Amino acid sequence: MDLSRDRAGSPAGGPPIRVLVVDDHPMMREGICAALTRHEDVTIIGEASDGHEALAMFRDHRPDVVLMDVQMPGLGGIEALEAIRAEQPDAAVLILTTYPGDAQAHRAIQAGAAGYLLKSCLRKELIDTVRAVHARRRVISADVAQQLALHAPQDRLSEREIDVLRLVAEGHPNKQIAWQLSLSIETVKSHLKSVFEKLGVDDRTHAVTIAVRRGYLS
Repeated sequence: MDLSRDRAGSPAGGPPIRVLVVDDHPMMREGICAALTRHEDVTIIGEASDGHEALAMFRDHRPDVVLMDVQMPGLGGIEALEAIRAEQPDAAVLILTTYPGDAQAHRAIQAGAAGYLLKSCLRKELIDTVRAVHARRRVISADVAQQLALHAPQDRLSEREIDVLRLVAEGHPNKQIAWQLSLSIETVKSHLKSVFEKLGVDDRTHAVTIAVRRGYLS
């Protein structure tokens, strides 16, 4: 098979890569589409502003690659990824994010993301990343990969610990957290102790700050 590439970067004579762009910010979608349509081997088949629209458009158009923002109102990017992969297990979904935190990246990879790319890298890396995931190669931004390497799997917060920390971030005391989650106060304290140890912090405020930085909390 001749795998020589034309000046656009696609296999000579091959069909263009059909891309669905999903982001809740119109200017970001416009910028992504403009960057991709400069290349002859890519065609934009649709744009969506949230996960629900993305899932509907995926069903209608079956794109080759989905570019999906991670944080959107309603159905978020990772939830939409999970829904798409449930319907088409080999779907190529590239997650886009503003922050290099390891928690969301780990969740996205576990859900089957074909790639995880920082928006700050889009100008230089977008087209090559789209081509790579279309060719069934996984791509992760270097900064994200570094964060994943820095944090051992056993130090990741559990879903219940995240629930507790989310309520801490909202300003609730332990008694209120226990009531909302149907837990004892001692259990809440135990979860917080585990959270502090895993995040390497000594207080609630610092725990929330680190959790946001790593992507556990929005």
